[in-house]
Amino acid sequence: MKIMIIAGEASGDLHASYLIKSLLKEKGDAEIRFFGGDLMEAAAGHAPDLHYRELNVMGFVEVARHLPAIMRNLKLAKDILRRWRPDLLILVDFPGFNLRLAKYAHKIGVRCEYYISPKIWAWKEWRIRTIRKCISRIYSILPFEPDFYKARGYKDDIYVGNPSVQEIEHIMNHISPLRHFKERQGITDDRPIIALLPGSRRSEIKANLPLMIAAARRYPEFQYVVAAASAIPEVYYREVAQDPGLKVVFGGAMTLVKYSQAALVTSGTATLETALVGTPQVVCYRANGKRWTYNIMEKLLHVKYVSLPNLIVGNRVVPELLLHNCTTENIVRELSPLLQSSPKREWQINGYKMMRRKLGTSVAADYAAELIMESDK
Repeated sequence: MKIMIIAGEASGDLHASYLIKSLLKEKGDAEIRFFGGDLMEAAAGHAPDLHYRELNVMGFVEVARHLPAIMRNLKLAKDILRRWRPDLLILVDFPGFNLRLAKYAHKIGVRCEYYISPKIWAWKEWRIRTIRKCISRIYSILPFEPDFYKARGYKDDIYVGNPSVQEIEHIMNHISPLRHFKERQGITDDRPIIALLPGSRRSEIKANLPLMIAAARRYPEFQYVVAAASAIPEVYYREVAQDPGLKVVFGGAMTLVKYSQAALVTSGTATLETALVGTPQVVCYRANGKRWTYNIMEKLLHVKYVSLPNLIVGNRVVPELLLHNCTTENIVRELSPLLQSSPKREWQINGYKMMRRKLGTSVAADYAAELIMESDK
C-alpha cells in the first residue's frame, strides 16, 4: 500500500509520527512518503519530500509574502500525487494547504482522508463543502467533532481518541527526576518554576514572550524558564526577550511543565498538553493586540472558547487572555492565584480531570491506522 501524508507544523509532525508507526505496525511493507518533520522522518526511516519548515506560515501578511513558495510547495505535492499515484492521501490538520491538495487528489482519483480535522467548527465553516466533496473519511481527535459534522450532512467522521493523551502518558512514564532534568538543562536556580510556552512560530514568540516575561518577573520568589520549539534557534528567543540570563529548554517542554508551579501558554495544542500534565495555566494569545482584531475575531469565530481544555469540557476551565486583553496586568491577575493553593487552582485541576474523562481511552494512532487499513480492503 502506498500512502502519502501531509503535516505542516510541529504538532502535526508529532501526531503523524505516531500514526506512521501504527501504520507500519499494521502493514510493515507500506510505502510512505510525506511532507513533515524530524519526528515523521524518524518514524518512517527516511527524509520527507519537504520539511514542514518550508510550509509553516501563518497570518494574512505572512501568507501573502510567502505565496510564491507556498504555490511551489503545492505544485510539488501535486506532482508527487500525479506521478507516484498513492493508494491514499492522509492530511493532518493544516487546512489552508491541505484542502487545496484534497481538491486536486479528488480530481485525479486519489482517495483522501483526514487525520485531525480542520477546525471548521471554530471558523471558516464553509470549508465543509470541500470536505463533503473530497474527503472520504475524517479521523477526529476531539470528541465533539463527529456530532458537529453529522449536523452538517457529513457522516464519515469517527472519533478515534486524542493522541496527546498517549503522548503525554509516555512522557510522564519516562520523566527524568527533577535534579537530573535541571542538571541536563543547566538550571542551577533552586526557586520554583513558572514555565513559559510562547508558541512554535516566530510571530507567536515575538508577540507573546515579552509579555510572559514581564508578568513572570513580578514574582521574584520564582524563576521563569522558556520551553523552546525545536525549529526555532535559541538566539531568536534571546533577541526577542532581550534578557541575557534567559533560561531556555529544548526537547523537554512537558517535563518542564510537570516541574513548574504554573505555566503561561500560547493558545494551541500546548494548552491541552499542559492540562494533561496537570499543571495550572493561563492561556495567552497576543498577536497584534488590537481591539479591532478582537472584534473581528469575535464575529468570525463560532465557538465560545479558543483553548482546547475549555472547548472539550464546554466550560471556562482555564483563563483565556486574547489580543488586547493579553496584557501584563491581566496575566498577573490570572496567574497569582495559580501559584498557591486557592479555589482557582483547585477549579482548574478538577476541570482537567473532567477533560481527561471526556477524551476517553482509545489510542488514537492505533485506532486510526486500523481503520485506514480496513478501508483499503
